[in-house]
Amino acid sequence: MTGTKRRKKNVPWSRVKAPHCEDFEQWGRRRLPVLEWALHYNLKENLPPDTVSGIMLAVQQVTQGLAFALLSSVHPVFGLYGSLFPAIIYAIFGMGRHVATGTFALTSLISANAVERLVPPSSQNLTAQSNTSILGLSDFEMQRISVAAAVSFLGGVIQVAMYVVQLGRATFLFTEPVISAMTTGAATHVVTSQVKYFLGMKMPYISGPLGFFYIYMYVFENIRSVRLEALLLSLLSIVALVLVKELNEQFKRKIKVVLPVDLVLIVAASFACYYTNMENTYGLEVVGHIPKGIPSPQVPPVNVLSAVVTEAFGVALVGYAASLALAQGSAKKFKYSVDDNQELLAHGLSNVISSFFFCIPSAAAMGRTAGLYSTGAKTQVACLISCIFVLIVIYALGPLLYWLPMCVLASIIVVGLKGMLIQFRDLKKYWNVDKIDWGIWVSTYVFTICFAANVGLLFGVVCTVAIVIARLSRAKTLSIKNMKEMEFKVKTEMDGVSESNIFLLQKETLQQVKIISINQPLVFLNAKKFHTDLMNIIQKENASLQPLDDTSKCERNTLLISLSNGSSCNEEVSQPCPNEECSLILDCSGLTFFDSSGVSMLVEVYMDCKSKNVDVLLVHCTASLVKAMKYCGNLDSEKPFFFKSVSAALSNIHSNKARQNLSKVNDQSEV
Repeated sequence: MTGTKRRKKNVPWSRVKAPHCEDFEQWGRRRLPVLEWALHYNLKENLPPDTVSGIMLAVQQVTQGLAFALLSSVHPVFGLYGSLFPAIIYAIFGMGRHVATGTFALTSLISANAVERLVPPSSQNLTAQSNTSILGLSDFEMQRISVAAAVSFLGGVIQVAMYVVQLGRATFLFTEPVISAMTTGAATHVVTSQVKYFLGMKMPYISGPLGFFYIYMYVFENIRSVRLEALLLSLLSIVALVLVKELNEQFKRKIKVVLPVDLVLIVAASFACYYTNMENTYGLEVVGHIPKGIPSPQVPPVNVLSAVVTEAFGVALVGYAASLALAQGSAKKFKYSVDDNQELLAHGLSNVISSFFFCIPSAAAMGRTAGLYSTGAKTQVACLISCIFVLIVIYALGPLLYWLPMCVLASIIVVGLKGMLIQFRDLKKYWNVDKIDWGIWVSTYVFTICFAANVGLLFGVVCTVAIVIARLSRAKTLSIKNMKEMEFKVKTEMDGVSESNIFLLQKETLQQVKIISINQPLVFLNAKKFHTDLMNIIQKENASLQPLDDTSKCERNTLLISLSNGSSCNEEVSQPCPNEECSLILDCSGLTFFDSSGVSMLVEVYMDCKSKNVDVLLVHCTASLVKAMKYCGNLDSEKPFFFKSVSAALSNIHSNKARQNLSKVNDQSEV
């Protein structure tokens, strides 16, 4: 007995499978996508294009890092750090092989709100005289980067939490019109933020609702303070950038290496500003001193986390939405897959870990990703090579950027946003395809302009969900099966039925049968409409049950089912009697999912039809639907009403009809 009991206790443990090395290997490859491509990296084929792409990407990373750091209201050197650490972390955990992660205009704008609110410029006078031991920067600059790092840290924590609860599956709410409108609106905000550098104006920080319009109001009110030298240099820079980049795009197939016009412009503008002393002669604003090296890591300030929750959520949502769209686009273009949840983990870790190294919030940028496309990058090795050149700038070349005019840097940023700004052309497509999507695009763009990118994104998602709910509640839930198509289908399904039964089904007309297909998921949104549509169909058919001539009987193939291959008007067609039971077959193959309200409505339909002397038969039901209906309602257990196919349901109807006819004959014989 003891041995028997021990054996019984050991049975469950024998079913538990011990983890194998293969399981750990699969888990590691899912969580570290770098193992998928790094182990099969072809040095001969992939390294040359990745090297060229990495060099070109490094130029963009440096210029955008400097500009987006200023956009985030922190010292430019912290933008270089933000171009280094997030790219390394994403290369390890990210699945987008052609996605360039680093500083991002949208997240920089969002974090700037927290920086300007918690460390305003008015506090600079109190801390400007004291310098910290970190890179020789002032306490004011360190306080500002501490706030930006806190936003990055909390935003990354939110993204990792979203990964833990698998919210990546909800990314279908980020529809194409919403992402396009949000990124276009955010790019417009970035262009507006660079206007003061274009015009060489001194402008206070303006943000908040309708801040976009207040900036231009301030510009027009102070139009006399515009420096023509800065405006002229900005226009020349934009023209040169656009012209050379268009030529590079047009002749990229004929030339092996494109001209790095951004780098050429930076070098030329810096030398020109240095030799002509534009800073003092014309009053042009320059980047200024950039210290060498990387400071020791430091924990972001915990005491400000509660004050930056709003900005952190904005960074988490906007950064992830824009980055995921780029990752999915690159995966579609180059034929590989991207896991939405893994992207959450990759960007979350990029923000969390980088925040310890004084980095501003990061995400993938469209301009850098498009640059990887055009230069022929193969893998994330291109991003890692760009990090090597960013390190060279941080440790050696950083001080040489002192004389770079801010207006030239702003011009590089604006031209880099071309890919986002030209999304205005999507309006024509949406107008011709779906005017509701056109309306969503316009309204999301307006909300982004009037408020912020995170507000515009949330509005677009809410608007999309509301429209889907409205469409679903009004959509057609039922459709009547075409009897000619059903005749062929039933014959195909009844190949195993004996010829005598087929003859009987062909010869006799069954009682009134209606085959209706359920086309929509049955949930609380459309359950009542489903009941109304079904009752209307039954009432219409009951109203049409009038004595018909032979020709009408043949034409009414949507009401009476004839399974004969060549049924003609000469054959006898029995007219159902008013007291004869009718049958309703519901095809549930289109019922993809349901909820308790939908199941309750199906049970209610069954009971209503039963009270009206109508038999209801359900075909192509899933096991979960059968279980739910049996649990929710007191269904008739004597008569089966769940069938695997329409032919099985029709066979059941015919057998019941034959049984009734036999009982009638027996009764008449007894009389």
